[in-house]
Amino acid sequence: MFQHTTVLLKEAVDGLNIRPDGIYVDCTLGSGGHSEYLLSRLSEHGKLFAFDQDEAAIMHARERLARYGRQVQFVHRNFRFLQEELSVLGVKSVDGVLFDLGVSSPQLDEPERGFSYQHDAPLDMRMNRKQRLTAAEIVNCWPYEELVRIFFRYGEERFSKQVARKIEEVRRTRPIKTTGELVDVIKAAIPAPARRSGGHPAKRIFQALRIAVNDELEAFREALEQAIELLAPGGRVSVITFHSLEDRICKETFKKASESPPLPPGLPVLPDDYRPVLKIITKKPIVPSEEELERNHRARSAKLRIAEKLKL
Repeated sequence: MFQHTTVLLKEAVDGLNIRPDGIYVDCTLGSGGHSEYLLSRLSEHGKLFAFDQDEAAIMHARERLARYGRQVQFVHRNFRFLQEELSVLGVKSVDGVLFDLGVSSPQLDEPERGFSYQHDAPLDMRMNRKQRLTAAEIVNCWPYEELVRIFFRYGEERFSKQVARKIEEVRRTRPIKTTGELVDVIKAAIPAPARRSGGHPAKRIFQALRIAVNDELEAFREALEQAIELLAPGGRVSVITFHSLEDRICKETFKKASESPPLPPGLPVLPDDYRPVLKIITKKPIVPSEEELERNHRARSAKLRIAEKLKL
């Protein structure tokens, strides 16, 4: 989770139409900001399940949210296992689900995590430090074609081929072990005029690697579909995205669930299977105001979408 301004945080949580005694899920606990605000809206009978695959995030959030005791239950696992984990806990439906996608500010600001191109550190980028795949393995072992694919698809980098080719050239003589070494390779691959505009030249490649390491897009797609299924009638899901691909997944998933499939001709009554599942609350995504952006530049690409489960 990025450290949003209070306004965006409130929009996301308030958009869930909190019931004080309801059951809610924060799929992206992060530093606990959203969870803390959501818990403050619950009565002693309300419950929050907070997911995060980063053990350090859960450890810090436990301290921050300690005063809420058993009202909050932490789940140390990727949110793509949302249904599985809640089923084990005996939860069959919930009143609201919150997603706040992206890398948390602490992860970006801890050089040893290898997420940032601003610090020299081991090439890592794992949100779950127990998984095997790292950015270093992708950079040093994946074939040229796969590098081009992820750089172009996940980073929308127009110099994907040039960067992949330069990586191939360098790794033939030595492994690329650190973020600083990778930044140098990227700078050497991108033409000088392009490096002088559009922000840091390594930004899109680092974004692509982070998404690939953590399989973020497919995990989100799976989790969002599960969240919609888990919602009780009248329950809501709030999603904050930071990347056009994430936003597209959210938009398309909401759209598909809010429309009836094509009907066979001659049906006298509309079957339940053909009824829409969702009602879209935000016809257009909510974005940060200029005032918010002045206080938090990391929220520049944030978009909030909200949908509600319909009663069949």
